[in-house]
Amino acid sequence: MMKVLIIDDEPLALDLLEDSLKHVNTMQIMARCRNAGEAIIELQKQPIDLIFSDIYMPGINGLQLIKSLTQRPMVIFVTAYEKFAVDGFELDVVDYLVKPVPLDRFLRACHKALDLFELRKRHVPQPVVKNYFFLHADYNLVKISFDQIEYIEGLKDYIKVHFINQQQKPVLSRISLKAVELQLPADQFFRVHKSYLVNLQHVTQMRRGRIKLVNIEVPLSDSYRDVINRMIGTP
Repeated sequence: MMKVLIIDDEPLALDLLEDSLKHVNTMQIMARCRNAGEAIIELQKQPIDLIFSDIYMPGINGLQLIKSLTQRPMVIFVTAYEKFAVDGFELDVVDYLVKPVPLDRFLRACHKALDLFELRKRHVPQPVVKNYFFLHADYNLVKISFDQIEYIEGLKDYIKVHFINQQQKPVLSRISLKAVELQLPADQFFRVHKSYLVNLQHVTQMRRGRIKLVNIEVPLSDSYRDVINRMIGTP
């Protein structure tokens, strides 16, 4: 079963994609996304085999999104504009569909992706361990290395990423602390308070109610006290 992500800023277009994919019982839609930021979060939360994406979208467009991915799933562009076809195929996409897409043309593209998927399964590459992730900030995708993060602060609907190098400007992104926690290595980043995630690499001291990092001291909530045992490797 192929895991599929569909991306379009128009709800009707997402509905049409979903309806068309009901005719392909070997593909499963894992998430619907309205923009590149939502797509990045989904791609970092779960493995995706194939992306159906529009090109014209607010902020980061479909071409920019696909170019930003180091671990790139197969891609089928579904757009109202023919003029980006060359750009699309330069990214080695599976197919380029121009709206409105007849069902038989859509199914041919799906079968092409399925054939390629089966071929790739016979030659499985060794997994690459990532030491970074991307955050959507100020209409850009910002690449952030895990090791450079000192702590992450939750601010209602936003987070602020603080770096060990204080000369590096913090990054503000519209995402919840819980959602970003899912994108980080669980053996390196620990939730110590409802508003703080800390990088164990930069923790220097721990005591009742406080966690000391290189540049700051943050609170340790009573409800997260068991995290100390996990940080020091005690069952």
